[in-house]
Amino acid sequence: MGRVFFNTRKNVQDVDGAHTMAAADSGKVFTLSSTAGACEITLLPAADLVKGWNCKLIVKEDTPTGVITVAAGSAIIDLVGKDSGGDVAVSTAGTAVSNILIGTATKQGDYINLICDGSTYYAEYLSSTDNSITTS
Repeated sequence: MGRVFFNTRKNVQDVDGAHTMAAADSGKVFTLSSTAGACEITLLPAADLVKGWNCKLIVKEDTPTGVITVAAGSAIIDLVGKDSGGDVAVSTAGTAVSNILIGTATKQGDYINLICDGSTYYAEYLSSTDNSITTS
């Protein structure tokens, strides 16, 4: 009997500049850079998504050229994270935010996981540099 191979590859998409998420982006891994300067990743309204929509955002450009803003449009992101200093100061502690800011001090490989339950985005991040991922 021949070998059976399973397709376990992640769907990876490079993003270098502004990008608006789509419902079909669920499950994707986005590698982010900002070679043209500051840019925005726009999330869809949570109510427009099915429960379980998710994606991963990975910093591809070591020390991005400009801040990359992950924008929800309203205060619907609950975030927990950890950075190299062991700080969790950016964690939202039950107070939702509108934006996650990926700063110019982030390093290649820092990441954010996002998941939506149809009304709120939940996010977790890991960063190799202190206070390089913040919120607004």
